[in-house]
Amino acid sequence: MANNPRQDLYLEISRNLVDEELRDLRNYVSGANILSAGFVQKADAHQIFNQLEKERKVKPGDLALLADLLRKIGRHDYAEQAEKIAESEGKGTPQPSTSQLKRKGEDGEEFPMKKPGSCREEGLPVGGIWKYFYSIKEKVSSDWKDLAFHLGFKQPDIDNIDGRNRDDKSRCMDLLEEWLKRNGERATIEVLMEALSEANLQSVVDGLRKNFPEVPVPVGAAVTESDVFQKSVKKYYDLKLSHFKPLIWNDNFTLTLNDIFTQLELVPKHEKHLKTSQTYNRSESMRGEQRKELKSLDDLFNPDVTGLSTAPRCILIEGEAGGGKTTFLSKEALDAVSQKTELGRRHDIVLLIRLREVREGEAIEEMVWDQCVPETADIEAQTIRAILKRNESRVLFLLDGYDELRPEARAVGQAIPKLLSGKLYPNSTIVITSRPSAGVQQYTRPDCHIHIMGFSEKHVEKYIRQYFTVVGKQELTKALAEHVQDNEILNNVIQTPIFLMFVCLLWEEDQEMVSTGTMTGLYNNLLTCLVRKYCKREGVDMPTEGLPTEVAESEPLLQLGKLALEALLRNETLLDFTEVKRETVNWELLLKLGVVSLEVSSSKLHPRKQLNFSHQSMQEFLAGRYVAHALVNQDIVELLQLTSISKALELSNLLQFTCGCDSRAAQSVMEELSKISSREFTHVRPEQFERSHVPMDRVMQISCKTYERFASLCLTILSERQEPEVLQGICQALPIVMLDRSINCREATALKYYIQNLHSANLPDRLILKIGEGTDSRDTVQYLQQCFTTSLPGLKLDLKLSAKLTSPVQLNSPDVTSRLVLVLKNVPGLIMRALDLSHLTPSSLQPLVQGFSHMSLLEELDLSVNRDLGDAGMEVLQGGLSSVPHLAVLRLTFVGMTAVSMSSLAPYMRHLVGLRELDISWNEIGDTGLESLSAILPIFTAMQVLVLQSIGISPTGMRTLVPALCQLTRLIKLGISKNDIGDPGLECLAGILPYLTAMKVLVLNKTGISDREILSLIKALPHLVQLQVLDVSRNNIGDSGIVSLVQTLCQPSSLDMEQNPPGDKSLTTAPHCNNTLQVLNIGANRGVTGAGLGRVAQLISTLPTLTRLDMSGYRDTRAPAHLPDTAAMALAEALRIPRLPALERLVLWEISMKPAGFQAVVQAAEEHTTLEALWYSRLGVPEGADTTASCLLLW
Repeated sequence: MANNPRQDLYLEISRNLVDEELRDLRNYVSGANILSAGFVQKADAHQIFNQLEKERKVKPGDLALLADLLRKIGRHDYAEQAEKIAESEGKGTPQPSTSQLKRKGEDGEEFPMKKPGSCREEGLPVGGIWKYFYSIKEKVSSDWKDLAFHLGFKQPDIDNIDGRNRDDKSRCMDLLEEWLKRNGERATIEVLMEALSEANLQSVVDGLRKNFPEVPVPVGAAVTESDVFQKSVKKYYDLKLSHFKPLIWNDNFTLTLNDIFTQLELVPKHEKHLKTSQTYNRSESMRGEQRKELKSLDDLFNPDVTGLSTAPRCILIEGEAGGGKTTFLSKEALDAVSQKTELGRRHDIVLLIRLREVREGEAIEEMVWDQCVPETADIEAQTIRAILKRNESRVLFLLDGYDELRPEARAVGQAIPKLLSGKLYPNSTIVITSRPSAGVQQYTRPDCHIHIMGFSEKHVEKYIRQYFTVVGKQELTKALAEHVQDNEILNNVIQTPIFLMFVCLLWEEDQEMVSTGTMTGLYNNLLTCLVRKYCKREGVDMPTEGLPTEVAESEPLLQLGKLALEALLRNETLLDFTEVKRETVNWELLLKLGVVSLEVSSSKLHPRKQLNFSHQSMQEFLAGRYVAHALVNQDIVELLQLTSISKALELSNLLQFTCGCDSRAAQSVMEELSKISSREFTHVRPEQFERSHVPMDRVMQISCKTYERFASLCLTILSERQEPEVLQGICQALPIVMLDRSINCREATALKYYIQNLHSANLPDRLILKIGEGTDSRDTVQYLQQCFTTSLPGLKLDLKLSAKLTSPVQLNSPDVTSRLVLVLKNVPGLIMRALDLSHLTPSSLQPLVQGFSHMSLLEELDLSVNRDLGDAGMEVLQGGLSSVPHLAVLRLTFVGMTAVSMSSLAPYMRHLVGLRELDISWNEIGDTGLESLSAILPIFTAMQVLVLQSIGISPTGMRTLVPALCQLTRLIKLGISKNDIGDPGLECLAGILPYLTAMKVLVLNKTGISDREILSLIKALPHLVQLQVLDVSRNNIGDSGIVSLVQTLCQPSSLDMEQNPPGDKSLTTAPHCNNTLQVLNIGANRGVTGAGLGRVAQLISTLPTLTRLDMSGYRDTRAPAHLPDTAAMALAEALRIPRLPALERLVLWEISMKPAGFQAVVQAAEEHTTLEALWYSRLGVPEGADTTASCLLLW
């Protein structure tokens, strides 16, 4: 028998390495960057060796790297075998396999073996069958027992194979080797393929024939039904999906789906939940990095991208209507049937189903017959059902438009919900598209959540060039490509190729028509252009301005707008052609204009014609045009069902177009929005949009987010129609006006008009202006100069000038800051200024400080993250503090301050008696500078927030600070993290905590505290009756200290009078149980073990208000903290409702569990009704564990 000794050795090693050896192997291979760490940590030894071969790091005759790795893990025996095989391969000498070596006697004499049979017609020789085993074991996997039965194995044999291997692929390979050993020459490929077919593994048979052309088809055998079906599907897709003509008047301009590109983003599972306060969430800072752009769906099969240990079964692709979801899925279908993509290579049967065509009661096989094969194909629905069942693991369902699935067809028990939930074809793969929040998650938890971004920016110029090449005007390409980049309105509408073609059409006709400044103006011009094309083709006279009367005032366009509106309110984008004709609409004219196209549905069971808009925004424009006309005689509430803020946001584009089309319509819309706003936002206050130091109520978070979206809608409406009447409506609808975007956006243009027309009678409660990303400093100051042209003494302005590090608002020039001061003089009511990341220098700060004399009402000043200020900058600042006596918030984080400038600045702060918040974190102040601060702290009796993170405090400094802290009885937040205060410092602090009964947030992470003095903190905790956040993570606390602390928080206790200082009876003695704690961080403590965390898991369930819990293990180079099954089960039990009913986040980094415990915890987390995210270390996931839970976030 011909053998592959190298593969034999790989398999032998993989079977016999113990867990510790495999872990060492993984660490060596990943640590030396030989292979990707993401791949290695999930692979077995056999997979690692094969990958090394694939990347040509080991190859026939050269196994030096393999031998070296084996010696590193102590397997010198296998290293010697590898070297012998390499030497033999180098000489071309046959080498016995490891199984042959085992059959040698002790004296080295080989037992007699049968020689392989010669090649005969009835079957391939035994030696030739080995190469098929690896392909078979990869595809059969968990179905190996079915194959074993049909290969003639009895149950005891199957149990024996099962017991001596640790995963299904190894079991399948063992089975095939055993079958080969038992049957010798009779082990032919024909016999094996027959067994595979009998085991309902036809897809494996088909795959072998596809990948190995030499595999014979049995004599007289016909092409299988599966082959006929697959070919029919591919032919049908090629015919129906590959080409389309977007322009009715130009038959030469044809697009293929191969030309279509779009941007995809992998959305973190937790991002579909509402973002919560940033102050307490370590993961928040990682969030921006976690949203990843995908090259294609192929990336979803890369564990380094998805973090999944297995290939995804369900992929959800979300995007707004008109974003290109249907076109994208059509392209995926074409590419998959041609095996151009990983989805196609992994699946033999690709089924594209338009869900809008699905009816109640239809079975999956009926949908497939209806939409995926031509009528001429001689295939029945029952045949399709049998094919799908036989090939289930190789079937790919592409489900388009869940939001368009009829309500009766998405009910429980219907075929699509059963397919999504895994009750039908559970081993198939599903890709489903939908608009956001359409309810897909009711039936499935997608393994991957994708956001479709629309038309890819990098391909814009390519399409523009393609268009102008066809029309023979290539010289227009460059100018339009540059214009599109700088125009926000155009960027919003060119997300699909069709609409980019319309923009090209406008540019070709008249470049001025593209630059209107409003969305309504752009669409009006587009309609005008389409009409001109029509008039030219039909010989109709076209006026110089506007549209011909017979078109502008024609019934067809208004009738189409009415139908468009009715469809929008039904959440539909297609118009039934029968209904259009029933309304006696001149549909021929509409088709000739090019605003709609006539399509035939993809259903054979329910064939119908339908009108399709070129883009949903065109549907919204035509509907808005109709609404503006109809509002003359109809009520807007009745017409649009406009009864709530959520409905207004749902119809935001329609409302913009309606207001853009007519002044009276805009007034009607704003009057109604004002009424709704006054009903729904009565509880919204300006301070709720400021930085929160305590966790915000979840309902309030949602309300604030909704208000921000509503404010953006109102400004967008104002950008469409800048008129006094609309402005008046904005003033009534928005008590708080806000902008948190670049000044280059439409909302910023509208806000400028709003501010320029403000007067004392219509001032908002607060104007919140945050300017940053995408704006340079000179543009920013110029924008502010244009906004605040006159004095507005009563205006309360929150101004924040900052940005991401990649594009900061740079205020490093005295000239720029001087101009800024001139602007701010017009707003004496300035109550906030955040200038973080603004590149301030001492010289550029000087004009600002001098301008404080004009800002006497300034309440908040944030100069954080201007590291170039240094001591010189603090010296400049101190001179201006006397001019701002009302200052309540001063943030000087990371400004290069030292003990020298702290000592110099402190005396100038004395008169700031109303100071409520002081943050001087991340400066090199040390004990000396702290001493100067401590001397003045008692003056600030209103102080609520004091943050001293990472300023170099030692135990000595704490002894100086604590007496001053004791007098700040209104303090609600104290942050001393990342200061080495140690146990002596904690002892000092704990002694005064009973006097700080207003404390809500206490942050002591990474302060060097241990079990020695944690008891002093524990004794003080019952006095902190309002405590909401406690962070003692990343310290040296051990099991005893952590368990005692959690026990105190979780169990009622009594404060006895002995805890009072001698003669002091001020402290309460009432029994206390913590019902306020929302955030508890106890993770990454050096002395905590799995046993201690297990005890915490048993205790923690009695905290009813807890929303976030970090109980991570300590990061140790040896191994993560291991949570035994008993502890894991206790944690899983704690996660079951009604326990921990408010929990939203659970962090378990640097923890390992066994499979049973891990799955119990993950399942309990997944079933928890409020838990959004379970953070877990990727390296701690048990081998083979299911990581597809939507709440599980691997790091």
